[in-house]
Amino acid sequence: METVTYNGLTFQPYITHETIQRRIAEIGKEIGREYAGKCPLILCVLTGAFPFASDLFRSIGIDAEIAFIRLKSYEGTSTTGNVKQVLGLTENIEGRHVIVVEDIVDTGHTICNLLKDLNAKNPASIKVATLLFKPQSEQCGVVPDYVGFEIPTKFIIGFGLDLDGLARNLRDIYVICDKANDANA
Repeated sequence: METVTYNGLTFQPYITHETIQRRIAEIGKEIGREYAGKCPLILCVLTGAFPFASDLFRSIGIDAEIAFIRLKSYEGTSTTGNVKQVLGLTENIEGRHVIVVEDIVDTGHTICNLLKDLNAKNPASIKVATLLFKPQSEQCGVVPDYVGFEIPTKFIIGFGLDLDGLARNLRDIYVICDKANDANA
């Protein structure tokens, strides 16, 4: 894998597609064991979580339903802290087991706001699955139940994660190049 450039920023390979797929399969098996006979609702947070949710949904090996919600909290490479609901939940989740699927939990503001809204709808349970988790950035006390990879506080793209709408279709995950290291290269 080689570096990629988007909007003048250079990114280097970080997590390969094969590694991502292995970890998704592991999480899927765990969810399948925990929710056997419960038909959970997989709630995909669009747009970034779509590739993860799609692969995870197929890997759980049990009956489940999938629904989508769209939130926005990023502009460029920074989170705004202001969470906007762009596409709301239309399914009734009262009494349902819900697994929220996120691409990344960074500061935790997005997932915190979503969990508050979902809990008001009286689900039987709510758990969070995230492909990526930045524990050093988290500010709301959110610890996802299923974590693909813990990562440092650097900006990443690929496998659903974007920079101003670009790079979501990359099969691998890339991390922004450290400018200090680039200057020494």
